Amino acid sequence: MFTARTPRVVAARRLHRRRDREAARRFLAEGPQAVREALARPGTVAELFGTPAALDRYADLTAAATRDGVPVSPVTDDALAALTETVAPQGLVAVCHHLDRSLARVLAPGRRSERPPVPGHRLAAVLAGIRDPGNAGTVLRTADAAGAGAVVFAGETVDPYNGKCVRASAGSLFHVDVVRAADPAAVVADLRAAGYAVFAASGYGETDLDLLADAGGLARPTAWLFGSEAHGLPDELAAAADARVRVPLHGRAESLNLAAAAAVCLYASARALRDRESTP
Repeated sequence: MFTARTPRVVAARRLHRRRDREAARRFLAEGPQAVREALARPGTVAELFGTPAALDRYADLTAAATRDGVPVSPVTDDALAALTETVAPQGLVAVCHHLDRSLARVLAPGRRSERPPVPGHRLAAVLAGIRDPGNAGTVLRTADAAGAGAVVFAGETVDPYNGKCVRASAGSLFHVDVVRAADPAAVVADLRAAGYAVFAASGYGETDLDLLADAGGLARPTAWLFGSEAHGLPDELAAAADARVRVPLHGRAESLNLAAAAAVCLYASARALRDRESTP
């Protein structure tokens, strides 16, 4: 049984650091839900660590890993604790290969999501300057739930393979196309060239979301730009969008948090795209 000092455990533990994740192009996914979703995406999992009790409790995951040729390594409780970041770990940790694709590949003509829903690759979320991994992971989960095909981590946005981001995504990291791009402005230009409308979500936007939807402005391929909860989007990036869009506030709340605003915007687009799909 592997201990916290076993070389493979030591190597995996280093993946808590971004520089080591980048060098190895691997990251950690902990807990049975994340492991299940990772195993469902062929070729993603490089190794599965688990305590004997967890490997027995989640025998279906152990069997799936073995069937796919993934090494399954029993570890001590101390080794498991070294591999996890949660207070009460659930006994399983998968070492996973990086998943990101280039934006050019995602936008290639004829490209389709591995999942078949509408809107799929007619809806995308772009995270620009979001530093909080919990927020980023939650928006990624929301985008997946709304049926978006891609989530772009642009510019100085947090690493999508940060442990907290992976956990906050609740498995959605393994469902959508993840893109990492250095230049948010170039992302906007590429999306527009591919036929997407690009809207900047902003609490101070000149365009009301409900009015935009009622006018049919969301019934086309759409990418939403989301900035940090504290500072929003940079002015120059928001200005590059087709419109700055605000979620209408009908009560006395000053604003919505990032995850709530992203949910409202993405679901408004998803509904518009589905309505268009169902129209004869």
